[in-house]
Amino acid sequence: MSKGTKYLLVSLPTSITPSSDHDEALTALRAAVTDYGTTYPFAIPTFKIGTLDALVQQADDLAKLDTACEGVVNKIGDSLRTILDGDEGKIEQQKTINDKPVDQYLRTFSWNKVKYRAEKSIADLIDSLQKEIAGIDNDVKAKFQQYNAVKTNLAAATRRQTGNLSTRSLASIVAGSSLIQDSEYLETHLIAVPKPMAKDFLKSYETLSEMVVPRSANQVAADDEFILYAVVVFKKHSADFVHKCREKRWTPRDYKYKAGGKEEEAKEVDKLNQDERKIWGEALRLGRTGYSESAMIWVHVLALRVFVETVLRYGLPLDFVCGLIQTNAKNAKKAKASLDTQYSYLGGNAFGRDSKGRVKKDDQATATEMQAAGHLGEGTEYSAYVYYEFEIA
Repeated sequence: MSKGTKYLLVSLPTSITPSSDHDEALTALRAAVTDYGTTYPFAIPTFKIGTLDALVQQADDLAKLDTACEGVVNKIGDSLRTILDGDEGKIEQQKTINDKPVDQYLRTFSWNKVKYRAEKSIADLIDSLQKEIAGIDNDVKAKFQQYNAVKTNLAAATRRQTGNLSTRSLASIVAGSSLIQDSEYLETHLIAVPKPMAKDFLKSYETLSEMVVPRSANQVAADDEFILYAVVVFKKHSADFVHKCREKRWTPRDYKYKAGGKEEEAKEVDKLNQDERKIWGEALRLGRTGYSESAMIWVHVLALRVFVETVLRYGLPLDFVCGLIQTNAKNAKKAKASLDTQYSYLGGNAFGRDSKGRVKKDDQATATEMQAAGHLGEGTEYSAYVYYEFEIA
């Protein structure tokens, strides 16, 4: 899938050629955009057609579903980008549809008649597609949320192992012998003091609050930034001592010695590492599958949308040709302009037409209303012919 590739889906009545031949109509479409992109036949089956009111409602439903599918595909693509650290080569390897590169799948598109039986009503097909895309979105979202949670926990555990003395875990640093334990009146406080402030600490800690045991400060550990001191204080003045330390911008460390704590922390980090690797693999597999399935659903929604709009535009009996134009952002505008030049006259052709291409009297009022509303589905700009532009990122 080339970056920046755009696709245009164009449906035209076969009457654009004198013979009304399907192949000649496709050739005419191809000729209209030959300088701006490559055109491939895009086969759409004939579906069960209901009432006009139903088709108009389905056009709106499909427009909303189109937008929803695009959102899901893009979200899954972003999730894959995150989990693969932005490695575009690896990302592209995961972005396939039915194990085919996206370009190849689109160029050789065939409606999945097993999964989406054409004999079903359009309403039933829309309902199935809606439920599928919502299920994929929920499943992929849940798995990536699980992965992000494990990744966050691992990062926090790693920081506790590798940070400086003001933040890191003290389980592997402070021995039980450095602390007074199980005393009714006394307790040991561990204070991380920035190295430039060490002299001030040693001068003033004894008078920082009441009932600090004189000369009890003992250096337990040091790193490039901090020195960790153990200070003994009477319990009833501990809160005041801790508060005064914070005012001095020294960092009291809340730590209780636990036998085997060092080993427990190491096991926790090891388990989180294993969980992260396991869920990373699960998220990658589900992301790849979710991308494939959601993109496949999106293309089927587009195909169904083209069909519904073709019926609304060109009427019955249904005789049309649909082409997929592969191009880029710059040439997409030129291709559209060329198509407008060639087929703008189709703007007057809605529903039933007589042999001279004029709208039949019975359909004139409805056609006028549809054209005035630009009824391609909500939020879609009106075009003289059936036209959809999309990009699968």
